[in-house]
Amino acid sequence: MDRNSQTSAVNAQRWPTPRARPLALACLLAAAPLTLCAQDDAPRELDQPVMARMLRSGDAKTPSMLLTQSGPQPLDTHEAILDLRITYTMSNIWNPQHNRFDKVKLRSYQSPGTDPSVPFVAPTIVTSPGETVRVRLDNALPPEQCGSSGINVPHCFNSTNLHSHGLWVSPTGNSDNVLLTLRPGVKFEYEYNLPADHPAGTFWYHPHLHGSTALQVSSGMAGALLVRGNRLPSANRNGDLDTLLRDPGGTPYPERVLLFQQVAYACRGAPTPTDPLGKIKTDPATGAWVCNPDDVGGLEAYDQFGFTADGKNLWNVSGRYTSINGEVLPTFFGLVAGRAERWRLLHAGVRNTINLQLRAVRAGAASIEGLSGTALDGWVTQNCTGPLLPQFEVAADGLSHAQAIEKGENILQPGYRSDALVVFPQGGRYCVIDGAAPPGGSITNAAEDRQLLGLANVAAGSAPPVNDIRAYLTQNLITSAKYLMPEDIRAKVVADLSDRLRLNAFVPHKDIAAGEVTGKQELVFDIDTKAVPLEYKVNGKSYDPNSARDLVLGNIEEWTLTSKVGAHPFHIHVNPFQVVSILNPQGVEVSVTGEPGDSQYANTQGTWKDTLFVKPNYKLFVRTRYERYIGEYVLHCHILDHEDQGMMQNVRMLVPDGKGGGIGNAHH
Repeated sequence: MDRNSQTSAVNAQRWPTPRARPLALACLLAAAPLTLCAQDDAPRELDQPVMARMLRSGDAKTPSMLLTQSGPQPLDTHEAILDLRITYTMSNIWNPQHNRFDKVKLRSYQSPGTDPSVPFVAPTIVTSPGETVRVRLDNALPPEQCGSSGINVPHCFNSTNLHSHGLWVSPTGNSDNVLLTLRPGVKFEYEYNLPADHPAGTFWYHPHLHGSTALQVSSGMAGALLVRGNRLPSANRNGDLDTLLRDPGGTPYPERVLLFQQVAYACRGAPTPTDPLGKIKTDPATGAWVCNPDDVGGLEAYDQFGFTADGKNLWNVSGRYTSINGEVLPTFFGLVAGRAERWRLLHAGVRNTINLQLRAVRAGAASIEGLSGTALDGWVTQNCTGPLLPQFEVAADGLSHAQAIEKGENILQPGYRSDALVVFPQGGRYCVIDGAAPPGGSITNAAEDRQLLGLANVAAGSAPPVNDIRAYLTQNLITSAKYLMPEDIRAKVVADLSDRLRLNAFVPHKDIAAGEVTGKQELVFDIDTKAVPLEYKVNGKSYDPNSARDLVLGNIEEWTLTSKVGAHPFHIHVNPFQVVSILNPQGVEVSVTGEPGDSQYANTQGTWKDTLFVKPNYKLFVRTRYERYIGEYVLHCHILDHEDQGMMQNVRMLVPDGKGGGIGNAHH
């Protein structure tokens, strides 16, 4: 059974197929790039993003054949191919303000099997360590005339490329090369060779062309990329967490991919000589963005990101809602009380913080239909009254933790992923909330409003209510470990789980001790607020494609990360890093207990990540090994409109000279 079929089979065992939504065959986009999909009466149930239909060399239907003495036999070359087409699609996004769907025209990834009811949601790619994934990318967007105002002015919105965020693969050639430019009409095959020792976990993919990244990602061009592993731990080698998160019979925990997106679509008025796109239509009383029934919303300019002229968070003012798997205010079905599930949480938005919370709904609560804005927030205050339901994070950014981290608030910054084990203690309805974020803990450096993300309907299980979720989950995992773990490691895994849910046997990278460090790096984010337009900088300079930070393969370095102005999620390609220490402006360590009113740094010390939120005037210390891959790639702020406007730097990984730390000269 291939990986796609295996995943579908697991899900089918666990919950019923969601109700079918209306669809039109034209939504398959076989010919027309502009097609209307879901109707206004489509139910807003939370479906999983479609699984990418990938052709594998060993597929039973079309196998490659190997001639043997006993005759032809199927040959698996461990390759998978996905056709991915970029085009404009028409879709509908629910707008609670007006209790109807807004029509939107968005740049989208299309593939065989794309869900026609939410065509802007990219398919989920599933692969495994040791497999080569080939993505045949076809940029079918219309031709464009690019402006020439400067490299750090957003431009070329129909040009693109592809980034496999978090994958440990080569950054050069046809691999994770974000320095390529694919113009409209260009087809290009990406080749990701996952090494056999690649971590299993939750990763994602999105465009990464400097100048158009934010606009394309906010348009919905983002998808989950799951690396599944079946490597058991042993006394000499750590294994994949996937082998533990199963019932004693070996069936994987049911899982849900939750792709959070912030599609900042707007409808515009008539163009004018001074405003060729037309002004964004707004409600004169509230400033909220308005789309009339005959309008078509879209993303065509960078005035749809950032702040209003009077300094307000534009996303909050716009009245738009964070979607989950393409749906606004969906209902989760298929949940059963007392059953552990693995939730793969993925912040694929551009700039606003998500603070995921789960609370039981008060008995007798009214429907939310027809509510929006302050009325909906009032409903949350009145009815989402249960205590915070714990989420047990077992991995971040696709990398397993040494110990499960209990979270009542799971704070996700753009680019973050969190694998959390969730157990609903009893049947009933639950609120899925993006909790209010304090100014110091949010991307915008301003308080972010609370927002209801959806509701979860949980069926009552046959067992009594779960009173202690930690103890219940611990016992479940211990029972599975006793059945599933190899004899030479079983006692250790059980002892670790008994000791506050430790997961030492599943961490993909070894700790980096201070004595291993061979060098230091410093990174400073900054914004020149006096410049017009604003200048976004790394180490005092805006992005220059002809300049790079030189690093040497094989070195182990400690980085100091800080920000002078604003808070920024730091992301570096290829090599993940381990958090060592986080000091607040007063020099107090906050990576263990967190801070009053902001828990996001709590229990981060020692964890591995590829994206990390840097608050202004804090000092964050991380360590990283430069392993295996040479070439040029980037580091940047993952507020993607900041990256597009200059908050990025090239990194050049070079071969050592063999003399103790120099850089070997290239042979010409």
